[in-house]
Amino acid sequence: MASAAVVAASVVVARGGVTRAAADPEANGSCRALVVHPRPEGSASRGDQSANGSSASRGKPLAMADPVADTLIQYRKQFPALEECVHLISHSLGCVPAQAKEDLCEFFDLWRTKSITAWSDWLPEVDRAAARIEKIISATPGTVIMQHNVSGIMSVLASCFDYAPERNKIVYEALQFPTVSYVWQAEQRRGAKCVLVPSQDGTTIDTDAMCAAIDEHTLAVPISHVVFSSAYIQDAKKICERAKQVGAHVILDCYQSIGTVPLDVVELGVSFACGGSVKYLCGGPGAAWLYVRKDLIEQFSPRVTGWFGNEAPFAFTMPEQSYADTVWRYMGGTPAVAALYQSRAGQQIIGEIGVRKIREKSLVMTQACIDWVDELGMKLNSPRPAEIRGGSVVFDFVGAADVCRELNRRRYYCDHRPGAGIRIAPHFYTKREEIELFFGELKKIRSGTGR
Repeated sequence: MASAAVVAASVVVARGGVTRAAADPEANGSCRALVVHPRPEGSASRGDQSANGSSASRGKPLAMADPVADTLIQYRKQFPALEECVHLISHSLGCVPAQAKEDLCEFFDLWRTKSITAWSDWLPEVDRAAARIEKIISATPGTVIMQHNVSGIMSVLASCFDYAPERNKIVYEALQFPTVSYVWQAEQRRGAKCVLVPSQDGTTIDTDAMCAAIDEHTLAVPISHVVFSSAYIQDAKKICERAKQVGAHVILDCYQSIGTVPLDVVELGVSFACGGSVKYLCGGPGAAWLYVRKDLIEQFSPRVTGWFGNEAPFAFTMPEQSYADTVWRYMGGTPAVAALYQSRAGQQIIGEIGVRKIREKSLVMTQACIDWVDELGMKLNSPRPAEIRGGSVVFDFVGAADVCRELNRRRYYCDHRPGAGIRIAPHFYTKREEIELFFGELKKIRSGTGR
């Protein structure tokens, strides 16, 4: 892949020359021994009851319904923070791997010992991080660039387009994450026309209605793969097929799917895809990513740009931008390198396990959560069918926001979204009994008993 040399002080870093298959450092952080969560006093789980409802022996481990998925629990030891809480919040913030501390120390030590010459180590990490994402989303090498967040990515992509009256329509779901909508609504100042496809039930989006809204006037379709407020999986492939028929570009926001729902961006046929490492990738904030279909990379010249999108950043040419001929043209300013080190361990773990195995376990665990929601008579606001259910379960009841706050105070981590309810998401490192513990604690809070 051709690119110019990057020169900082007396340091030369060939961005395009970074070997994408280079091995990442092995995780070698020490982890404390796993401590099994005690069952809250006075709570009996459904898994501890016999067929006639009598209580069985407490603390007996519950077997996973899927023996293959159950093997993933071995990775739990890499997340010692799980010893101190019930972590069902991976849809919002994945648990921190112990190795992330060591990786951040590596970044710090490079800064401390090499000063300006640390850039010879730091800049290749951008391509290494991109390669880790490419593996997870089945992307062609050289089609992913790292960014800071999806808001910025959407702004970059929106700046790629001109909104001629004959093709200025932007189509997306009314359940889209607000930050995405804010960006595209602002583009109406430049001539865009936003069309939102409504949800009939507040949970799902009718795929036929979405496709019907996409016509010859449509320029871009910035949609969520998995809806943040309900975990509904959209039929991205069908939407992409419709967009292709009329010459529109699908921009797939994969933040709620990457790491828990298998992704193949090439097979789906998207023009662009994006996401980050905050959630199921367990990488914390600051390591977002953008995928650009290979044949489109040089087709666009984003107005939202910066010196690292230049073909030769350290040549300091003026006054106009000369874009790189690689996916780096979508970069912008200086990369947030520390976040790339911080996110490395989570991405490596997900890549090692494979998302298909994670999905197998997720379906078993989310079904267990749904069973609890039904038993407690709460309103389910996420899909029941496995084929359209993402990695989280959403449910609501009167006073849910207050109960959520108290659960978090007690370190039973979840979140609440207005109009949706409490969201929870077991992940590959979740133990089945933690679901029992969570709902047991929720019952106690609602009844006014316990702490």
